[in-house]
Amino acid sequence: MNRPNLVLFSCLLFATYSVAQSSNPSGPEVTAKARAIQESAIVIDTHADTPQRFLDEGFDIGSTDPNDRGHISLDKARRGNLGAEFFSIWVDPETNQGHFAHHTLDLIDTVYEQATRHPDRMMMAFSVADIERAHREHKLAALMGIEGGHSIENDIRLLRDFYRLGVRYMTLSWSNTNEWADSSGDIDDPKVQHHNGLTDFGKQVVLEMNRLGMMVDISHVSDKTFWDAIAVTKAPVIASHSSARALVDAPRDMTDDMLRAVAKNGGVVDVNFFSGFDDENFRKAEQAQSKDQAAAIQQYIDSLKAQGKPVNYLEVDRIEREWMAKIPRPPFSVLIDHIDHIAKVAGVDHVGLGSDFDGVSGATPQGMDSAADLPKITQALLDRGYSAADIKKILGGNLLRVFRQVEAVSRQVQAQPQPQ
Repeated sequence: MNRPNLVLFSCLLFATYSVAQSSNPSGPEVTAKARAIQESAIVIDTHADTPQRFLDEGFDIGSTDPNDRGHISLDKARRGNLGAEFFSIWVDPETNQGHFAHHTLDLIDTVYEQATRHPDRMMMAFSVADIERAHREHKLAALMGIEGGHSIENDIRLLRDFYRLGVRYMTLSWSNTNEWADSSGDIDDPKVQHHNGLTDFGKQVVLEMNRLGMMVDISHVSDKTFWDAIAVTKAPVIASHSSARALVDAPRDMTDDMLRAVAKNGGVVDVNFFSGFDDENFRKAEQAQSKDQAAAIQQYIDSLKAQGKPVNYLEVDRIEREWMAKIPRPPFSVLIDHIDHIAKVAGVDHVGLGSDFDGVSGATPQGMDSAADLPKITQALLDRGYSAADIKKILGGNLLRVFRQVEAVSRQVQAQPQPQ
């Protein structure tokens, strides 16, 4: 075979391999090279809703039940080499009216209880140094982030208390606009009183988070709240579980201008694994059935109220899963598309992983069924030409850098003379 034909043959062979790799909707087979990169990295996920299972289901993270539907367990984390998990402390604003802070404390307690049950495999972590120590000791570092500023009940002293209890980020709003920060979830609802972004108190909250060393999370917030937070903060921000709006037109996703702003700020955008934020066809299908789904859930809630019973989160989750199961799951590649897009727009130093595990009602892309599947991300990034060094940044290195900078800003602010 002459040289030109050999080159042509090599190109065709590479193209065939690439098609074969991308044609597997459940993701690529993980090679020894990818496995080695995964095992040598500190893999950090910035958002999992597992505390809801701890509290409402009595779930034990040490469970080895092969039929467990959850995304996170110690065994699954080990198989995926998940080194640090930020457990979401999310308080449903509808069912916890009047006791947001109390429910927040209940959820925080569940994370501590899990770490107490499994001291040989899991430890509470409150700093970059703790995450690195857990990695050396081959334990899962358990951190916490509050999902929704309503948890502080408009009291900055509660914010400080939650920091003392170990909370290391707070999402300024959840899907509900609170008294000081507008949400993307209800920004078009005329019945909701909005603030044109952050109120003066909201800006004080951001600055106090900077002082404490608590990361400012801008997932879920309205576009104006995002820009206000970027303008006010003295430290890098995170988007704990958001994807790219250029690929999927969801208000929870971030525009390219936002991605560039986060890069300029020094922050990181952690890609959400929910198919509704990662695949436009899935989003449209979900939107088409949203009214019927909401009606089914409301009917269940109304029936409980009529019987004088509390709303059961597990049953609501079951209903949501049944509706989501009606929509075909998109291929694994859509998740990588968002990582790739953010890396190209914001830079590879500003993208990470924010799965939303145990909070997306089974609606993840094909092949991403639990933390055990995280090595597929490494393989897929290798297949797209990413270096081992850059993959390690995406897997957790970027979040560690941001966390370290947030800690440094906190020390600087606290060292400054305080006004009398």
